[in-house]
Amino acid sequence: MTSTPPATWTLGGITAHRVDEVPLPPETGPWLLPDATPDVVTGTPWLHPDFADAMGTLRLSSHSFAIALGDGRRVLVDTGIGNGKQRANPAWHDLDTDYLDRLARAGFPPGAVDLVILTHLHADHVGWNTRAEGGSWVPTFPNARYLTTRTEWDHWASADMEEPRRQMFRDSVHPVRDAGLLDLVDTSAGPAEVVPGVRLLPAPGHTPGQVAVELRGDDRTALITGDAVHHPVQLARPDIGSCVDIDPALAERTRRALLASVADTDTLLLGSHFAAPTAGRVRTQEGAQPQNSTFRFNSTLAQTY
Repeated sequence: MTSTPPATWTLGGITAHRVDEVPLPPETGPWLLPDATPDVVTGTPWLHPDFADAMGTLRLSSHSFAIALGDGRRVLVDTGIGNGKQRANPAWHDLDTDYLDRLARAGFPPGAVDLVILTHLHADHVGWNTRAEGGSWVPTFPNARYLTTRTEWDHWASADMEEPRRQMFRDSVHPVRDAGLLDLVDTSAGPAEVVPGVRLLPAPGHTPGQVAVELRGDDRTALITGDAVHHPVQLARPDIGSCVDIDPALAERTRRALLASVADTDTLLLGSHFAAPTAGRVRTQEGAQPQNSTFRFNSTLAQTY
């Protein structure tokens, strides 16, 4: 068990911690982002060494963001893969990590979490919603409200899901609903503030109801990407999509709009799967055309502070 403190960013009245679950294996990149070939990655030198190795292999991570608000409330954004879950993806199957201990060391023991925001309902974002107890799956955060969007819920409620996804809903989503802890947020008309300083921004394409999460402190703002952006290579190449995007064209439009909205500002971008240092500022690539902008990720200005 590691005693390394979590990466932390202060925004003025809001503090965000990255709570690590597990590094994702090297095979994840070629599967998830097949167009991010080694040539593309090595041709983007600023990705090395933090976000890719010298051979062009992407580095990705499973982690949550734990948010301490000025009024004392504790908010968790996404809950990772979870322990002991039966998953088709070998990298996610039957994990045994010390995630909950890391969360507690960051000041977020399960009973103290007030709000869990689920950017979307994929297995690697909902796993720690529940934990095993007495042969059943029970909510890990019994005093929290769990939020997802109504659009996201309605999509999966009517989808013809394959068995592995049905299993994920049975062990990690339905127990929260059945305990009466799930709330659905309407983002159909635009961003929704769920508590002061925390807004859900519609980010569809990867899934229909996905959101990014804006944290607006007294001093600065941060934006948690969800899976609108999986890896910093997508800043240099916003056209590179994920193999599991439900609507790839919409996902690209969302990604470009999201990046353009924070480019050349002081807003910190916090990547939901970005390897350490995870946070950075988005800068428009010199010479990029406005209608087809590309970006770079300046992580040197966004170390822990």
